[in-house]
Amino acid sequence: MRFKSTRRGVEAKLDPVEARVLAQCAAELLELLGDSDEVPDDPIAAMVGIASGDVRTPEDPALARLLPDAYADDPDAATDFRRYTEADLRATKRAAASTALAQLQPLLAGGGKLVLDRDECDAWLGWLNDIRLVLGTRLEVTEETDFDDAEEPALAVYGWLGWLQESLLSCLTPRSVT
Repeated sequence: MRFKSTRRGVEAKLDPVEARVLAQCAAELLELLGDSDEVPDDPIAAMVGIASGDVRTPEDPALARLLPDAYADDPDAATDFRRYTEADLRATKRAAASTALAQLQPLLAGGGKLVLDRDECDAWLGWLNDIRLVLGTRLEVTEETDFDDAEEPALAVYGWLGWLQESLLSCLTPRSVT
């Protein structure tokens, strides 16, 4: 699989195994991010999208990597920032992974062509980055990590996802700022 620019958008031909691996990654990311059905107790907070109650850094290191504290040296400011932003951040990450999963569903059995418009490319870049952050955290990837380690299949998936991300990014031109 490699992304390439075409007149219809950005395309990639996936075999069934590639589609299943990507779908599994997207599904696991959605599971890690949790349900979107969590409703705040405070109706005003719910109306404006502010989390109510206890808002803390996630205990899971991978989730904490996806939803980091904005202020490492100020726990109160980090909590306030998280209260106002985490719900939207989670929703954006869930939407990107859900988009990818929906696009992959028809390709699971026999593979096929994936065609992405610019907004879908952005969603794919986002969720590929997110799943790489999760895998990198779980695998404790560092600058010294040997990606040729045949003993660790997840490390091969991590490297492949990075290659896909690079391939997709190379097909895009910057959006104009208005």
